[in-house]
Amino acid sequence: MEEEEEEEEEGVNLEWSLPVPSVQELVRQGKPDALPPRYVRDDLAPADHRPEPSLGLPCIDLGKLMDPSSRSPELHSLRSACHQWGLFLLVNHGVSDEGMRMMKENVHGFFKLPYHEKQKSAQRLGSLEGYGQAFVTSHDQKLEWNDMIFLKCLPSHARNLDLWPQNPPEFRVALEKYSEDLRKVAVAVVKYIGMALGIHEGELELLMKSFREGRYEVRMNYYPPCPEPERAMGLSPHADNSGITMLTECGNMPGLQVLSRDGSWVMVQPVPDSIVVNLGQIMEVYSNGTYRAPDHRAVVNKEKERLSIVTFCYPSPSLPVGPSPQLLATTGLPPLYQTLSHSEYLQRFSNRKLDGTYLTLRALGLAKEDIRLDFK
Repeated sequence: MEEEEEEEEEGVNLEWSLPVPSVQELVRQGKPDALPPRYVRDDLAPADHRPEPSLGLPCIDLGKLMDPSSRSPELHSLRSACHQWGLFLLVNHGVSDEGMRMMKENVHGFFKLPYHEKQKSAQRLGSLEGYGQAFVTSHDQKLEWNDMIFLKCLPSHARNLDLWPQNPPEFRVALEKYSEDLRKVAVAVVKYIGMALGIHEGELELLMKSFREGRYEVRMNYYPPCPEPERAMGLSPHADNSGITMLTECGNMPGLQVLSRDGSWVMVQPVPDSIVVNLGQIMEVYSNGTYRAPDHRAVVNKEKERLSIVTFCYPSPSLPVGPSPQLLATTGLPPLYQTLSHSEYLQRFSNRKLDGTYLTLRALGLAKEDIRLDFK
């Protein structure tokens, strides 16, 4: 009965967002002593600022994966990371220090601009893209303690340059270069994620090609100091609908937390020169549940700000969203998920609430009714 009620629940379109006040401006105009009511997240478990230590989070070296002499053990580590966590720290990724520095400086520079200047890139009615907040769909909805600017970067014809800031002066050049660099990393990462599953030859080439031709969207986040961080949420718990997602921290302030298999929130401590990679639901489905798209969230700090750059990497629309045919043939296992066209998958996702990995995949019609996905 509960499942039937969930099926009938009216969805919300997540491809647009209502305008809301800037949290950064709220703090700048006079740091509040208490959290404004609309930001109090009593609907969620309290933010845990002393979570489990992150010592066990895996670190993957892309250079070792690219070197045939060290590939095999690193592939084993990658498979374990994708299965146990769905998240890992990527080092030796090949993005230049200069490219990283330039992107981080311009993100810092954008959020330091006067409010009226940032507003030139404000979200337009009916669109998620631009400066504002994401997924605000009602005027009484609880809000997250962050501001963001979300921009479509690749393919280049998808860019809405009216929303790309012209200030700082190098912002556009930095973002264009950064997104192209991250695409190269994503294609390489997806190649080895596939190899770790046992995918090879034609299907592996098709997977890589789909990410070369895929969609890349960048969300730059600003989390101001918060008067009551334990009652607020920088970003609510969710799993991404992407293929993979890559996060670059703009400093050493932690805030990203990932949900472990035993239900504990684990803080992802920033590691210099690393990129945090987490799997999205498309990759979980492709792996037929071998890998997981982890629930994750962002918490905030009472004294310090945090900035991050998140790149959502989607395969080409020509790639169906479903379990790998080669994997199913090799393992002999039944598909745990249905196969949808890329457009149907995104349409279903954009009209559903984000309720966590299991509920969302079931609501999307991908997870089979009789299978419980034990990701918690």
